[in-house]
Amino acid sequence: MKSKVSWLIVGLAVALAATGCKTPQNQKTIYGYKQKTHDEPPSPPIETPPPVTPPTEPEAVPIWSGSFSNMVADESAFADQTIYFTFDSATIKNAEKSKALVVAAFLQSNPKDDVRITGNCDERGTEEYNRALGERRALAAREALLGAGITPDRIDIISYGEDKPVDPGHNEAAWKQNRRAAFILLKPPQ
Repeated sequence: MKSKVSWLIVGLAVALAATGCKTPQNQKTIYGYKQKTHDEPPSPPIETPPPVTPPTEPEAVPIWSGSFSNMVADESAFADQTIYFTFDSATIKNAEKSKALVVAAFLQSNPKDDVRITGNCDERGTEEYNRALGERRALAAREALLGAGITPDRIDIISYGEDKPVDPGHNEAAWKQNRRAAFILLKPPQ
């Protein structure tokens, strides 16, 4: 019985030694020595920053990054070459493929110029889904240009999703105009 009590006492002593003693609030341990310090005032509460207001203009999501920031954009140059898509599709219809070939022919004749392709959707679907669909539409138009011999470093891609409708209406006629991939001519600064 004495040996069990002895082991119990030894176990308690080891447990107390392992947990140690807590340093009092007004003492700091520096290099193993306890030094008394003055009570420090509590730090002021952290202020919450004001909420961030969303931008008023929709922000484009660049998909391809290149050195296009100093280029001058001409949105009207390829206005007639806009590719239109069917609902929930990123496949270029046969009737629309010639539009990409016209853009490619122009770029081959003008090697200093580049192009930006914007992918757009109608308002149906979630914002995230429409951004992804806009990206797929722009990439489909990009693939058509690549197939016609334009190098990837001359093509900038942006998906606007549903953020930049051509027609703000809420009917099939408006939606048909908004499901598109638009080509924008990028010219070097003069």
